[in-house]
Amino acid sequence: MPSSSSSFEHVTTAAGLAELVRRLADQPHVAFDTEFVSEHTYRSQLCLVQVAAPGTLAVIDTLAVRELNPFWELFLEPERTTVVHAGREEMGFILHALGRRPARLFDVQVAAGLVDHEYPAGYGALVRRVLNVQTNKGETRTDWRKRPLSQAQLDYALDDVRHLEAVWRTLEDRLERFGRRGWMEEEMATWQDDVAESFTRKRWRRISGLNGLSRRELAVARELWHWRDAVAAERDMPPKRVLRDDLLVELCKRKSADPAGIGAIRGMQRSDLRHIMQGLSEAIERGLSLSDDECPGGERFRAPPAQLAVIGQFLVTAITGMCRQMHIAPALVGTAGDMRDLLAFKLGYHNDDRDPVLATGWRAEVVGPLVDDLLAGRAGLRIGDVTAHDPLVIERFTGPVTIAAPPPTSDSPADDPRPRRRRGGRQRGPRDPDAAETPAPGRTPAPSADPQAARPHADASEPARAEQVRREQARLEEARREQARLDQARRERAAREEAEFGFGTPG
Repeated sequence: MPSSSSSFEHVTTAAGLAELVRRLADQPHVAFDTEFVSEHTYRSQLCLVQVAAPGTLAVIDTLAVRELNPFWELFLEPERTTVVHAGREEMGFILHALGRRPARLFDVQVAAGLVDHEYPAGYGALVRRVLNVQTNKGETRTDWRKRPLSQAQLDYALDDVRHLEAVWRTLEDRLERFGRRGWMEEEMATWQDDVAESFTRKRWRRISGLNGLSRRELAVARELWHWRDAVAAERDMPPKRVLRDDLLVELCKRKSADPAGIGAIRGMQRSDLRHIMQGLSEAIERGLSLSDDECPGGERFRAPPAQLAVIGQFLVTAITGMCRQMHIAPALVGTAGDMRDLLAFKLGYHNDDRDPVLATGWRAEVVGPLVDDLLAGRAGLRIGDVTAHDPLVIERFTGPVTIAAPPPTSDSPADDPRPRRRRGGRQRGPRDPDAAETPAPGRTPAPSADPQAARPHADASEPARAEQVRREQARLEEARREQARLDQARRERAAREEAEFGFGTPG
């Protein structure tokens, strides 16, 4: 792949694009990135496409070449790998143009999260971490709609694809070494489903501030969302510039379609709203006039019980430490909200039609056993080395966890052979020596003098449990050694960079 911007192609005509597509058609993998502006339009405005493949480095000026379908169709072929970094918008451009998704998409940002600790990692940080190469940072605030583009702008754009192939190959090797290529394929399929859904499905439930709204208020919110989206598409402007989320939610709570009342709300006095007030009022009226059966359910937006929030935070802490030991980015595995959803699912509070993200696929494989063990008391957290990066240590228990009764105090009548009296003065009857003693609620019987009775878990399954503990300890020890090796390599790399460039690799 070319290593300097002096050997790149600048495509500004349809004929130039056709020639580029002809050459790329022979390549088994193609990396690309885009520059766009999204602050002022309904959909992101594509301004530039950067392309890298073996022997090819090119920039396509999409303001000069409008018809890009022949280029997008390259990524539909199943034998070709498409390499991107944080490729949500790139996939969106293909979906919008062709209505189809890339056949084999590899996002290096996702792959890095499956074999390292950072997600989402920016392109420059990822290239520096994986390849120990510094990238161009000089044009992050460029308005890519302006022409002509300077050489500095083109160099910056080309840097976004120049190293993608090398990063891709390195991360593929790491995925293979960790045995996680299957995880990557699964994650990319799920990721593409989510991205496609975000571009094609009307996702009104993402309005900020829906928590606590009644079913009727949610019905109004849904109608207002559809109205707002239609107005934004017609005017080619961001939907929230038509009506902010906080104002939309306030209209839902007031449940009034009266234009005078709507106009009296603080923030609704903009002059441009007068031209769309009728449509806004009609949308509210549609939500108010729906039957109860047609109103969306509000269960999923009710605040979870306080206990779930506390337990969820505890579990997030445990999962974070475990993920770091396994070299997986905790942020890729899930959020605190995802953990609360998993808890609700396991404890019977889940109301969604789909299983929580942490209960499916590779995430369930990573998270499920530890969460089950913690909830069942088969594992716990303790503080280890307070100076370590992850000071909390997960401990798994090999047998039933009980709390021993406290030893008798000096004034306790534990050894007194006389019968004890209850507080009400009633005396116990004679004790049946063959009857099992039932402890009082909240009490645990004192340990038995019988050594076999004192070891209720010493049964035929104890060797299996011991072997499981041994394997777990060996796995954790191997993870610790690998982490120490990576930390040492990172320190050495940082020292080299400090000496050569005056910067250090982030830890």
